[in-house]
Amino acid sequence: MKIKKWLTATPDLQKARSLSTACGFSPLAAAVLCARGVDTKEKAETFLATDLEHLYDPMLLKDMDLAVKALKDAIEKNEKIIVFGDYDVDGITSTCVLLRYLKSKGANADYYIPNRLSEGYGLSCSAMDTLYSQGVRTIVTVDSGVTALEEIKHATELGMRVIVTDHHECREQLPVATAVVNPRRSDCDYPFDELAGVGVAFKLICAMEGAENLAEIVEKYSDLVSLGTVADVMPIIGENRIIVAHGLKCMENTKNLGLEMLLRESGQKNKRLTASTISFILAPRINAAGRMGNTEQAVELFLTDDPVKAQELAALLCEQNKQRQTAENDILDQALLSLRKNYNPLEDKLIVLDGEGWHHGVIGIVSSRLCDRYACPVILIAVDEGIGKGSGRSMSGFNLFEALTNSEHLLDKYGGHELAAGLTIKQENIEQFKKEIKEYANEHINPDDLLPVVNIDCEITPDYITEAAVDSLTRLEPFGMKNTQPVFSMYNMYVEEITPISSDKHVRLTLMKDGVTYTAMLFGTGAGGCGFAQGNFVDVAFNLEINEFRSHRTVQMILKDVKLSDCEIKADEKLLSLYRTYMSDGALTAKEAQFLYPDRPDLVAVWRHIISRAEEGILRVHSNALSRRIQWESKREINIGKLFVCLDVFSESQLLDYNFRDNLLNIMLKPFKGKADISKSVVLATLR
Repeated sequence: MKIKKWLTATPDLQKARSLSTACGFSPLAAAVLCARGVDTKEKAETFLATDLEHLYDPMLLKDMDLAVKALKDAIEKNEKIIVFGDYDVDGITSTCVLLRYLKSKGANADYYIPNRLSEGYGLSCSAMDTLYSQGVRTIVTVDSGVTALEEIKHATELGMRVIVTDHHECREQLPVATAVVNPRRSDCDYPFDELAGVGVAFKLICAMEGAENLAEIVEKYSDLVSLGTVADVMPIIGENRIIVAHGLKCMENTKNLGLEMLLRESGQKNKRLTASTISFILAPRINAAGRMGNTEQAVELFLTDDPVKAQELAALLCEQNKQRQTAENDILDQALLSLRKNYNPLEDKLIVLDGEGWHHGVIGIVSSRLCDRYACPVILIAVDEGIGKGSGRSMSGFNLFEALTNSEHLLDKYGGHELAAGLTIKQENIEQFKKEIKEYANEHINPDDLLPVVNIDCEITPDYITEAAVDSLTRLEPFGMKNTQPVFSMYNMYVEEITPISSDKHVRLTLMKDGVTYTAMLFGTGAGGCGFAQGNFVDVAFNLEINEFRSHRTVQMILKDVKLSDCEIKADEKLLSLYRTYMSDGALTAKEAQFLYPDRPDLVAVWRHIISRAEEGILRVHSNALSRRIQWESKREINIGKLFVCLDVFSESQLLDYNFRDNLLNIMLKPFKGKADISKSVVLATLR
């Protein structure tokens, strides 16, 4: 894991106090708003506005007038209309929202979503042929279509009209369609270009109905629109904030039978719903259907008015989500095995892996997990019968769509945006593709840009943290992209206790600052993976939440990152200075040598940790963290200087090799038979 870079805002405290007084915010909430540039009453009212009057006129979207005219004409003529969707949550909700609306208007309408496993993403000429033969004469794409130049040309030549609604990045050339409605068009002056695919479909419905029916349309469809918007990780600002705020309220008493059953099956019915409910509970279950090749089950869930069928489909989606998790973990294990052998964290700027037998419906999730873990762009390609289908995830600062465009001569198809993209490629082109895109990454990525960033709203002290202040942060909801849950920092907190939970998958910490004790949760890291020990001082970045247990409410920290405080780093530097003096044959006092000298139990503790943690014979870890992890596990005084002496003893005994660069230790175990004799160690003898 790379050390994370903290970017801490420094809000004007005087403005925060004024904002708190003017708007009735708590000082904590006011500080967050000021940190995000919302530092006046007027700006706060605009930023937090959720009134429907702040939604823009949909007719401002380029080609919207043409889309409305063509769609109304198709309805009047009773033409067979197909809503052509996509298999992710945004595509599924787009399809369902538009289709439910069309049917409410008496349209002869149905839907078509390509099978993720057999057809891949987007429109295809074969699908156009099939639809035409079935009598379809009007196609409305949702969450897709803006890059389907050849496919739409083929459809129009057959005699069908195509209305494109999409939100993905546009190429220089647009498809020749009846209408292309996309706020990202270079010639579109629409004031907000961050709509999800379902948001654009919703705008089409609003345009069809007119401003006088806006409130009714929001009431009917905003639950599904907010579901797709949050699931597609769109910024929760501007129009999206208004849509999601209303959608979450509608979702609590949704009229959509399938959504209600999904809430019940996932244990969320009658609970307070937030954007996090969508991101971590609902969206994975809906996505699972598409990823496992059963998109129609998710679509039918949101289209059915039969309670029995809705309950069965909701249960099926939950079960498929478990199957998806199994497939995902299998691919992740294979990818990690390959990376342990081939990945160099100091040199590699981008990861591209391919594998046969991978379920290409889930590689996008695995790409995302690897991107988070290794803090670099990742592309995984699932190969089947000579064809590779890939999915990539990127980090801010590296535009994945542009990177794929640079290699488009090797690709059969590709699409997406800056942070996520998909591709289709012939197997024989994969190695050349890897070479070219890695060269592109080397030219366009600064290594410093690959440091994972923790954006912190402000540093706070214990007097800011009260139950009322934490409750007040809910006024800033809904949270999401560009309006994230507030992150705070606190420095020099004393680690009183480390408690492993859930079979050491997570830890609960007891931290103290200025005499005040806090409970802090660190998820995804076991006690043995912490880079600190009891008695250390740490700096923490965290969200604040209210924990309710048996009607008792307490404030707790949800840690985003933990790092050693400066006092700990300085103490390590002193010990490393002693170690360097020793390594350069400098003089040490007896007391100084004693700090570095490991006894046999110390050596055993270090060795046991290394061999238990090494993967494929390699252990890569930050040196400051390794000494403290061993210290916590063994309950022995293993300081950083003593750790390096232990490594020198093992190296001298031909048990391992190691190198140390940019604070990263690379330890490589060597094949050894029998029992090593360290009693003749020159390193130990010299210190002794």
